[in-house]
Amino acid sequence: MSLAKAAVTGTVYKTPKTGYTQSNIAVSDFVLNIGTTEELLVRVISKRQALTDVVSSLTKNQRVLVAGRLQTGTSQRDDGTEKKVFEIDASTIEIIDASAPQAPVSSSEEILQFGEMESNTDVLMDDEEVPF
Repeated sequence: MSLAKAAVTGTVYKTPKTGYTQSNIAVSDFVLNIGTTEELLVRVISKRQALTDVVSSLTKNQRVLVAGRLQTGTSQRDDGTEKKVFEIDASTIEIIDASAPQAPVSSSEEILQFGEMESNTDVLMDDEEVPF
């Protein structure tokens, strides 16, 4: 379910991973720490080809600005219980680096809605990899 538009800055908590759907659409995701005094983690998903290069260049502890749709979903844990997950479906990702400013990259390509992906490729990280 898409809740609202969001723009956040934070630090890349976990190095991004990219997978592909059965129709060969690149799906990248990473975890962003948006907290200032404590960890507040949000999963960022990008289903746009134009953002693949930017996401693949990100490294852990790098500062970024992400804008997109805030959405919720559920993930099933190993013990069978469900947990609510908050994600941002990124439309713009900008690397924040004072020494080398870069223009934001955005895409107007067709957007896949949350839950449209195949169930086995919907989550690129399992629950043990995401610490929330």
